[in-house]
Amino acid sequence: MKPKTEEFLNLLLWSADMLARPTFRNLTDSYESWAYRNGLHRQVATLERQHLLQRDTHSPDDRLYRLTAEGRLHVLGGRDPEERWARHWDGKWRLVIFDVPTCQNTQRERLRRYLRSKAFGYLQNSVWITPDPLTEERSLLGSSEINVESLLLLEACPCAGESDLEIVAGAWDFKSINARYARHLKIIEERPGEALRTDAARNALLRWATAERTAWLDSIVNDPLLPGRILPSNYLGQKAWRRRVEVLREARRQLRTFKPA
Repeated sequence: MKPKTEEFLNLLLWSADMLARPTFRNLTDSYESWAYRNGLHRQVATLERQHLLQRDTHSPDDRLYRLTAEGRLHVLGGRDPEERWARHWDGKWRLVIFDVPTCQNTQRERLRRYLRSKAFGYLQNSVWITPDPLTEERSLLGSSEINVESLLLLEACPCAGESDLEIVAGAWDFKSINARYARHLKIIEERPGEALRTDAARNALLRWATAERTAWLDSIVNDPLLPGRILPSNYLGQKAWRRRVEVLREARRQLRTFKPA
């Protein structure tokens, strides 16, 4: 997806009151020429084809669009933070333990990339851990020959006095995760607050929106979004999320001052 279309999808999420409800007609009579100049119709068509945006079936003759559930997740970075923090945890850790020979380094790196992409933490380079069931991993391995000397999936609980928070601290780099959220918090407080009645004001807000989204995605992609009961006490993710919601709500009100030239 082109960066400009990504930015437009992000705009739809945090300006939903104006662009998704009630209709695009809110943008004044000069909307059509403004939309044409900015390629808005092409972006909407692209997002519809990708099932990230959908037309309201109850208003087939109107320009009323809404983000799909898939579109909302895409804008958020692929995962809903509140849903992930609120999920149930049964207290069991799932481990992926492997010993792939150095002559199969490509396969070993592919496995590590997969585990990172699924937000596993690592206690050692060949011992990876998650609080979530290994449903997908079991499905992927279901048709493969079992070799416990090369790859082993386990469910486990600590039994020598180790706390869950100690395991979290050892498996994920929350110092780095918090540093990214701190950068995001700094950027989100830099939102230009003036009414959008000049090109300079509109461009400043768009630049800020791009920087904010980039910082947010950089933060969340490195965050395992663990269940709330095992999050570190100094974790900044929830603070950043709450502040993001507040500031983007303020930006939504600011968009109502928009006057296409």
